[in-house]
Amino acid sequence: MHPVIHLDHVTRVYGEGDSAVHALRGVNLTVHAGELVAIMGTSGSGKSTMLNILGCLDVPTDGHYVLDNVAVETMSKPQLADLRNAKLGFVFQGFNLLARTSALENVELPLLYRRGTPVKNPRERAIAALERVGLGKRLDHHPSMLSGGQQQRVAIARALVTEPTVLLADEPTGNLDSRTSIEVMALFQALNDQGITVILVTHEPDVAQYAKRVIEMRDGQIRKDHPVTDRHIAADDLAALDASTPMEEAA
Repeated sequence: MHPVIHLDHVTRVYGEGDSAVHALRGVNLTVHAGELVAIMGTSGSGKSTMLNILGCLDVPTDGHYVLDNVAVETMSKPQLADLRNAKLGFVFQGFNLLARTSALENVELPLLYRRGTPVKNPRERAIAALERVGLGKRLDHHPSMLSGGQQQRVAIARALVTEPTVLLADEPTGNLDSRTSIEVMALFQALNDQGITVILVTHEPDVAQYAKRVIEMRDGQIRKDHPVTDRHIAADDLAALDASTPMEEAA
């Protein structure tokens, strides 16, 4: 598998002089196509700054970032925006859906605002993305008509509709209950099995167990980078939950 992300001695400093904050301190990272990576760390560890840089929402103060063979750190803001739209899909903790807009329209939106050559059949692509996440029968539903898990699936479909190289997720289960979190991770695992590279930030060890690799950050540096042992398969965990439900009700 080829590298889709490569960070070489990346630093990020906010402010100057005595008030300078060193959010990242010489981070080296390579992520290959097809990986499912969880980034963990406490508040202030640098994981959010790392995700912002990976997502081309911020640029390094120093060091090099290559995204799918494209050097990032020298690009202008319009170029970064184009790169984001072409290579990356984003999923957020708060879903970030338009309340007065249907699921289909929410998913179609990135295609309508994409710069450059117009996308052919954007509605058909949006429908296909919603079907991919199991919401083909919820096309006309507004966010208020959907559960938290369904809203997150709409957000994932919106991220997928541009056919990104990498899917970035920021605490994607943070607003969800335990079962719904497992359902969302089952979807991420299924998408990853289909070849999509997934990088997610989480503070929950249980969620990280569904990844293939965990990166632990502290004080702006990667302190541990290791494969997941005893990896959980979300579909199996859901099946186990379903099997135990009748017994619990009977009790």
